[in-house]
Amino acid sequence: MDMMRSLLILALLAVAAPAAAQGSLGSSALARHDTRAPIDIDAARIEVRDRENQAIFSGNVKVRQAAMTLEAGQLRAFYERGEGAALKILRIDAEGGVTMVSPSERVRGSYGVYDVEDRQLTMIGNVVLTRGDSVLRGQRLTIDLENGRSTLDGAATGGTGSSRVTGRFVVPERRSTP
Repeated sequence: MDMMRSLLILALLAVAAPAAAQGSLGSSALARHDTRAPIDIDAARIEVRDRENQAIFSGNVKVRQAAMTLEAGQLRAFYERGEGAALKILRIDAEGGVTMVSPSERVRGSYGVYDVEDRQLTMIGNVVLTRGDSVLRGQRLTIDLENGRSTLDGAATGGTGSSRVTGRFVVPERRSTP
């Protein structure tokens, strides 16, 4: 049922996309993503700028939180001090071949911002969103991690640029009924 609903939403987007430079993509698998889950980061190098409450990770960076994985060439984590020695990550900025993977989708872009506090994930620059065999392209993707709503814009700033959202939607074969 969820698959059929997702395909219907994608098909409706395919009809609406040529008429507008932005479109709603329906619900992401990251709806109700647990932003309080531990964030694991793996990288070749880390530089801590403690006075600025920043940590810069570089070299094949991999981030994992619950069912979401993010990979990039470089990542900057902004944090604040919690109780005791605990650090609370507020935001993660990623650049250099950014890829985000969830259970049902894969997104590539030039730059990514994961706002942990606002529960928002944004990918910017030559964004490619893949769900199954369907592919969408645009310049700015925003995913609300609270409700899973995704929006893809043709222009990175949401302005009136000449870029368009494009998509290829694969419709599954219908099963014949006897």
